[in-house]
Amino acid sequence: MVFIQGGTFQMGSNDGESDEKPVHSVTVGDFYIGKYEVTQGQWRGVMGIDPPYLHNKGCDQCPVDRVSWDDVQEFIKKLNQQTGLKYRLPTEAEWEYAARGGNQNSNYQYAGSNSIDAVAWYSSNYKTTNAFGDQKTTSPVGSKLPNDLGLHDMSGNVNEWCSDWYGSDYYKNSPSSNPTGPTSGSKRVQRGGAWNVSPRQCRVANRDYYTPNNRDLYLGFRLAR
Repeated sequence: MVFIQGGTFQMGSNDGESDEKPVHSVTVGDFYIGKYEVTQGQWRGVMGIDPPYLHNKGCDQCPVDRVSWDDVQEFIKKLNQQTGLKYRLPTEAEWEYAARGGNQNSNYQYAGSNSIDAVAWYSSNYKTTNAFGDQKTTSPVGSKLPNDLGLHDMSGNVNEWCSDWYGSDYYKNSPSSNPTGPTSGSKRVQRGGAWNVSPRQCRVANRDYYTPNNRDLYLGFRLAR
């Protein structure tokens, strides 16, 4: 886990999709966030077994994939029982603040660079194959350059679940201090883009969303505390 000193930043983008607008000032408190996406090996270490629909099998250093938001809650519950700590998913605001480099924000388009190939696995450069050798898929975490805070793969590799419910117009009335998303909804926020998407979807401001029971092959997560 990497300690992130809280601060104020401009969240969103005027050059992106409609749900990234308006750009607005947000303040977040101190928190910790994972240096890497949670790996297959870490998942097995907590849960005892792989998730039932794992796509890229047999790669302990690759991010765990095909896990739903609901699956992740079970993982976090068991991890907290084992450690006595209070791990959780990051809020959407915490995630974007960390991806942008926190109070060291360099205003990059992607997490750590304006060159996507330097920091992300995405649709034009993914190159590893699964255990059967017939499908391109995720890559080991940390094999691309980190952002200013030392965080890897916040753009690309797997899309990362956040704690918030998704609201397409939430930015219009979001609280300025530690926003946690709408109070209810039907979909949860995902951030960061994945190995099979375009550069546009890997931007730090890009928002995505899925139903909490969705287990698509490009869904993973990163822990916060």
